[in-house]
Parts: sequence; C-alpha cells; structure tokens
Amino acid sequence: MDELQRELKEMVAQQIEARGVRDARVLEAMRRVPRREFVPETIRENATEDHPLPIGFGQTISQPYIVGLMTELLVLKGDENVLEIGSGSGYQAAVLSLLAKSVHTLEFVPELALTAQKTLENLGYLNVKVHTGDGSLGLSAHAPYNGILVTAACPAPPPPLLEQLAEGGKLVIPAGDRWGQMLQCWERNGKHLSHEDILPVAFVPLRGKFGWKVAQW
Repeated sequence: MDELQRELKEMVAQQIEARGVRDARVLEAMRRVPRREFVPETIRENATEDHPLPIGFGQTISQPYIVGLMTELLVLKGDENVLEIGSGSGYQAAVLSLLAKSVHTLEFVPELALTAQKTLENLGYLNVKVHTGDGSLGLSAHAPYNGILVTAACPAPPPPLLEQLAEGGKLVIPAGDRWGQMLQCWERNGKHLSHEDILPVAFVPLRGKFGWKVAQW
C-alpha cells in the first residue's frame, strides 16, 4: 500500500500539479483514488503513466493531467450535482465523487457501464450512479447539473447538455473534429452561455444523436 500511495503522490506532483493544476481538493482527490483499480489487470503497472490507456471497446482512460485539469475547471465546492458523459472505467467519476455531493455518469457501452458500477461500488464510491445510454442527450431526469464533464469528443457542445446546466453551472467538453479538438469550458448565466477555449486535446469520439456516427469517424 505504501508503494501505491507513493506512485499516486508522484503522479500528482509530477504530472498534474507541476503543469498548473492548483485546486487543493482536486489534487488530494487524485492522491486518494487508486487509479490502477480502474485499468485492466494486464496493464496495471502502467496505470500512473503520463498518457491515456486502453480499457476495451475502443475506449480509453484519460491521462492523469487531463483528468485533473478538466476536474479543476468545474470549480467544485462539495455540494454540487454533477453529470459525467462517458463513464469508461469509472475513474473520472470516482475523482468527482470526492468533490461533489452526487455524481451521475452516463456510458454508451453497456459492458463498460456494468464494470464501472461494480468497481465504484466495490471501492466504496456510493454517491455515484452509472447509467447506460446516449450521452449526447444528457440525463434530464436528474437535471439541472452544477457541472457537466464530457470525456469524449463532440462536433460541438450538444444542445441538451447546455440546457441541463444549472445557473452558474459549467460544462467542460472537447469539441472539434476527428483530428483534434479544443477543450472548452462553458458557463450558464441566466439565458446567456459563454465559453473559454482551454487547450488542444485529442479524445475518442462521442457516440449518439449529437455525437459522431461510425461512418463519420
């Protein structure tokens, strides 16, 4: 356990904090979540390396820095209702669970959703609920959301996600084409929506009505 904790501390210090992520709550959450439990057993020795890792079905777990940056952009204080689009292995949801009151995470691939829910439950992240469906439509049943985090690339922010943002809520999303996207942070102020471009990124495609069709990607 001491070795695993050392790996996580080094990961946070060298890959996340050193690159400018400063939110103390985010840094502590990423020191606490056992990242290796969210990657396939065959590559667990690579769990804290500075790059995405495959988790099956053409999906990946994002590199630690991107997880930290996207989480920090939500500016969570602890009492929020958060939606994640693209559950993957459940790692990002686990980080969010330590920073928000409730987390709903939506996964397109049923097999990944089932595995993520089991992993999260086994590790004690009980304020996370995994759902299966079209992430580009959001999850209106539990809206509005103080934060929405999208872990797959979209042509543009899906209108349903913008509609499901609470007042003052933030949407963090990679938007662009298959060759690369811009990580954007959107914010709702009344009926006005504004956004800031953060940095270029490259994500797997978001599937669904407002995402990408297989033939397009």
